[in-house]
Amino acid sequence: MTNHDFDFVAGRWTSTQRRLSSVLTGSDDWYEFSATLDAQVLLDGNATFDVLRAPEQGIEGITLRLYDGEQKIWRIWWATARGTLDVPVEGRFVDGVGTFECDDTWQGRPIRVRYQWLDTESPAPRWEQAFSEDGGTTWEVNWVATFRRAA
Repeated sequence: MTNHDFDFVAGRWTSTQRRLSSVLTGSDDWYEFSATLDAQVLLDGNATFDVLRAPEQGIEGITLRLYDGEQKIWRIWWATARGTLDVPVEGRFVDGVGTFECDDTWQGRPIRVRYQWLDTESPAPRWEQAFSEDGGTTWEVNWVATFRRAA
């Protein structure tokens, strides 16, 4: 069984990244920067691998996505130069929106993490990261990326 939910991500992208200056503090102070994304679809659509680079921010990270055909879910790992994979978020696309969650910690506090992919059929797909301290009842979006195909 194969899955092609992430076929849209293949290729080279430029992006506008927005991040909260202070996470889980009630802050509404955002900063913005540019990044590039180089993505490949592998294993007949059941995997993707990409590299995100934002040199001005000192950010270089990789994403590995693997589709579990038996459970019909995606697992998504993120890693940076610190050399460890984050806890994978898990989920699926429903009605064009990909939602992926996991339990993790932020600065020693237990949180729920959510990634969402939106507008994936548009010229400007959007990814969002949000954290919840109450098990997913309320969410604070803390990172938003809007992508455009690189020329």
